[in-house]
Amino acid sequence: MVNRFEKSLSITEALKILQSVPGGFPPFNVILVCGFTPLHVQTFLAAHLQRKLQQKRAEIAVGLYGDLTGTLERFTCQQSANNDMRVSGTEHELAVVIEWADLDPRLGYRAGGSWTPSSVPDIVDNARARLASITEVLKKVASKSRVAACLPTLPLPPVFHTSSWQVGPPQVALNQSVANCAGVLTENAVAVVNAERLNELSPPGTRFDLKSDLLTGLPYTLTHADAVAQSLAQLLLPDEPKKGLITDLDDTVWDGLVGEDGPEAVSWDLASHQWLHGLYQKLLSALAEQGVLIAVATKNDARMVAKAFERADLLLSRDKIFPLEVHWNAKSSSVGRILRAWNINADSVVFVDDSAAELAEVAAAHPRIECIQFPKNDYAAGYHMLRRLRDLFAKERMFYEDGLRQETLRRLAEFQDALETHPTPQEFLQQLHAVVTFDYRCHAQDGRALELVNKTNQFNLNGIRFSEPDWKRIVAHPQSMLSVVSYEDKFGSLGKIAVLRGEKEGYRLNVSTWVMSCRALARQIEYQSLKALFASGFEEIVFQFYRSARNGPLQDFFAMLLGYRPDAPFGLTRTAFEKKCPEMYHDVRIVGKD
Repeated sequence: MVNRFEKSLSITEALKILQSVPGGFPPFNVILVCGFTPLHVQTFLAAHLQRKLQQKRAEIAVGLYGDLTGTLERFTCQQSANNDMRVSGTEHELAVVIEWADLDPRLGYRAGGSWTPSSVPDIVDNARARLASITEVLKKVASKSRVAACLPTLPLPPVFHTSSWQVGPPQVALNQSVANCAGVLTENAVAVVNAERLNELSPPGTRFDLKSDLLTGLPYTLTHADAVAQSLAQLLLPDEPKKGLITDLDDTVWDGLVGEDGPEAVSWDLASHQWLHGLYQKLLSALAEQGVLIAVATKNDARMVAKAFERADLLLSRDKIFPLEVHWNAKSSSVGRILRAWNINADSVVFVDDSAAELAEVAAAHPRIECIQFPKNDYAAGYHMLRRLRDLFAKERMFYEDGLRQETLRRLAEFQDALETHPTPQEFLQQLHAVVTFDYRCHAQDGRALELVNKTNQFNLNGIRFSEPDWKRIVAHPQSMLSVVSYEDKFGSLGKIAVLRGEKEGYRLNVSTWVMSCRALARQIEYQSLKALFASGFEEIVFQFYRSARNGPLQDFFAMLLGYRPDAPFGLTRTAFEKKCPEMYHDVRIVGKD
């Protein structure tokens, strides 16, 4: 994908992007549902999607003009060849643009009908009912397909008796209905365009083109069509969130040099006019709570730093930071050690420092890391930096495991230390009091399962990623088997750490998805997972395995079972597995299986 902070496009630039796509790429299918003529919105949407796609071609289909509700109904019915869209609803993603005229034609400029005061109550009631109907349809569609929706963005026509300077009860009622709709949709897995962000991309006073509306049926200016399309593309193909943030301390987390000024002299409050550092601390603390890994790399006096973190007014507590690299060596070496401790790649990490020289040194050693300069005393730049960091680490949904991540890393270090003190790994594992739970109830709506599949690299059967609609469709297949594995021991809970999915063929299971978090390695969970599958009645498991540059740990595991490193799909019988399976000490719990 390209940089997440994309620029707007002109219509010429959009067409050039679409014309440059090789013809052999498979399609990424989207249905654009709107009541007006799609024209430039369709072109811009395809172009913005194409900028984010790799090895696919954006294909945008549209419904009938002026029939937003009907298009949605046909989509849900999944009509086949005779359908206007000629596609199955579950195979496409959906971009929906709703404007006031879709809720009642009298709220647009192209339809007849009265704007008299006596007609206003009927307009409001009709709009409410239509919006409620659309909301129910979108809720159903979102259970099977990815849906991005843009709610009304244009100014209301001069329908009301109040002046344009004053809001009246009918307008309040309409806006409230839209707000309620947004609330319901977001609670039901529909991604809704943020109106505030759209206002920045496209100021409200520049959006409506009456001439275009009346002559062509497209009410948008070119700039607004581009802004709406860009917003929808970002929701349909959201950027992968970063996983970790490494920060400097002096003149970054706080103002001043702790080693020279002393722990009590550094500041971050309003009284000292250094609240930008306080806001940064607040954001780091919030990111840590949502599961982002926070570490420190600073050239400093370790004793002074430790005392600074003892201050009661610090907004970023010490327990939310792991690890903390404090010494006088190069920061690039600190960053390297932190990446190894986290066991994640540099392209998933952001490094923040006030020094351009330090940023350059780290970037040279770790080219894929994203470096951001802390804008000391530049409040406008500070505001944009805070928002940029929020976007870089943004997640649509939070999971229980997110809150465990920082503590899990600390416990992992304790786990490794304890392992080294025992004569054999088996003796260590025996006294862990480990519990492994295999949950077969988990269905396509389990976002944590899909997150594991799409983010895990090292213990990954084949590296195949899934869009949300594809995953839902595959898991819903009658012969599909899905098991989500959770783990806990005396060091704490790891939550859901593995996903196994395959297709049943009598006594054979074809496993096409198997991932396990690297945090769970060295606990024999991989052996226990296969043992549980064979115990459920399968005599052979066929693994759709493909070697990659990053799935070495899984290759090592298969080599122990097979005596060689596979490089293609292979089968494993129950007898062969039992000969290689070590003695295990987990308390195994099975949920949701007959």
